[in-house]
Amino acid sequence: MANYILNKYIDISKEVLNALEFNKPIVALESTIISHGMPYPKNMETAIGLESIIKENGAIPATIAIIDGRIKVGLNSEQIEYLSYDKNIVKVSRRDIPYVIAMGISGATTVASTMIFSNICGIRLFSTGGIGGVHRGAEKTFDISADLTELSTTSVAIVCAGVKSILDINLTLEKLETLGVPVIGYKTDNFPAFYLRESGFKTDVKAETPIQCAEILKAKWDLGLLGGVVIANPIPKEYEGNKDIIDSAIETALKEAQALKIAGKETTPFLLDKVKDLTGGESLEANIALANNNADLAAKIAVEYCKLQR
Repeated sequence: MANYILNKYIDISKEVLNALEFNKPIVALESTIISHGMPYPKNMETAIGLESIIKENGAIPATIAIIDGRIKVGLNSEQIEYLSYDKNIVKVSRRDIPYVIAMGISGATTVASTMIFSNICGIRLFSTGGIGGVHRGAEKTFDISADLTELSTTSVAIVCAGVKSILDINLTLEKLETLGVPVIGYKTDNFPAFYLRESGFKTDVKAETPIQCAEILKAKWDLGLLGGVVIANPIPKEYEGNKDIIDSAIETALKEAQALKIAGKETTPFLLDKVKDLTGGESLEANIALANNNADLAAKIAVEYCKLQR
């Protein structure tokens, strides 16, 4: 069945396929950061930069997207450029996958869909900026990211800078606990909040090294405990935002989103773009810095995980 799926729906680059066959470390990368997360050409430069960081640390990058109805695992430079400027790229989460593939259109993968495709191919490490979570006011809107339910069932570890500051962090961590998803703080026991190194909420455990992270992953999956793991990696200190400025920008952005009746999967891109404008672009540079930092750590963990597998 797995081979049927790979042949019918998925194209894996030669480099990634070789890494899978010979148990080399691989790090998956989402593509919404290219199409919906940053302006052109910063998005393209960042995507290429993330791949370079992963390679420098001894792993193989596998940026994932859907192009003309085909799932692509490991993009070339032309495909990355296409995603970075084309305005018709749709944002693809779990529910959108069948339609996008059947209609032969192009889409950028979210955290949830990147996890799905990584898992199908056997890629265990995934680097992103921040995961989705429980939105503020979810007790009325029921707006909860599919990332969380995906983490409960799909065995891929996500290295991220916590959850985006625009979310309800406390409720997000409560939901992850309910779903049985381990939350590891990398060199911290204070869960990071994307632009901020600390949210004020605790992680489940702390790991001091990439080896410790890899050992936790191996123990979990060796025991048949399906589902993902969140490895929360704080933004580098020199890029951390000012809490008061960030909080003020988020409140303003949330009010504007409510006034414009923006909801669903359009909410996060709108809020992040608004926060970027309100902070004079500082949040964009912070976003790039934390994404780079996460790619660096994810590659190091992937290398150690492969050693344990061997």
